[in-house]
Amino acid sequence: MQRLIPVLNNDHVPLHLISVINTLLTAAKEISHRLHQGSLAGTLGSTLDANIQGEVQKKLDVVSNQLIKNMLLETQLVHAVASEEEDEVVMGNPDAKYLVAYDPLDGSSNIDINGSVGTIFSILEKPDHPAEGTELFLQTGDEQIAAGYILYGPSTLLVMTTGNGVRVFTLDHTVGEFLLTVDSIKIPQETQEFAINMSNQRFWTTPMQKYIEDLLLGAEGPREKNFNMRWNAAMVSDVHRILTRSGIFTYPADLRNLKKPCKLRLMYEANPMSFIVEQAGGRATTGYERIMSIQPEHIHQRVSVIMGSRLEVDACLGYFKKYPCNRPDAPE
Repeated sequence: MQRLIPVLNNDHVPLHLISVINTLLTAAKEISHRLHQGSLAGTLGSTLDANIQGEVQKKLDVVSNQLIKNMLLETQLVHAVASEEEDEVVMGNPDAKYLVAYDPLDGSSNIDINGSVGTIFSILEKPDHPAEGTELFLQTGDEQIAAGYILYGPSTLLVMTTGNGVRVFTLDHTVGEFLLTVDSIKIPQETQEFAINMSNQRFWTTPMQKYIEDLLLGAEGPREKNFNMRWNAAMVSDVHRILTRSGIFTYPADLRNLKKPCKLRLMYEANPMSFIVEQAGGRATTGYERIMSIQPEHIHQRVSVIMGSRLEVDACLGYFKKYPCNRPDAPE
């Protein structure tokens, strides 16, 4: 099996970018170790603080964020970082050209039940035009040069793209290296599985209500086939299942709080996952526009997410065309 660095070298990935990716993985190895130690590491449970999103932080959220931030900035190869756990952009080397946006521990509510969690990252280059702070990151998803996630499950996996397809690497704990285990992953175009938080059903807009209603009618309904629902409450593991065996994942806008209708963040969740899904032959949209075409307005911007098997995403989009509604996720 090939190691990560030779694979990236064969793809002609720039040496400094390889170093940035390798630094992320060094941090991921430490996070993986602490997760597998569980209570022995003393990092389970919640803190008394909330992050910029207003969400209660888990202890390992804070530890993971500090690990990734410090290690990236110490390389002197990163100009700035943006994290779910940071209020503002954190500046690094003014002469460096790489920008890294990341969710240090996606699905951290699963930590205390020993469920799967992950780290998501997106890498951009510093824009050609003059920009400072937050402005540096206000680039579309199409401008990403690399994206990936590390899934901390029974095995620790890296799923990544640099724009040349999607590969899967598995951490071999005996040698401390990520080894190539799937050279090219493709999402089947059709599926009979969907992932959605059904507890929010009463708040969804009409298109999503109608779409899910028809899935639940199964073979007797208009879709004429039975669907299974899967929900892990962690975007990383739900999307990984889609990459592995097909499916559609959606976290739609809802009408509960019109000032905050969406859950997932564009810069460090939706964009990197969309890059991976599209590179694997799938599709990623808000229901109204392609996710990677969105021009960000701020680093913590939230968006609706529908992604996965291409033909099933297309079927879902048909409901958004058939049942027009006032968009709760429309820009103010």
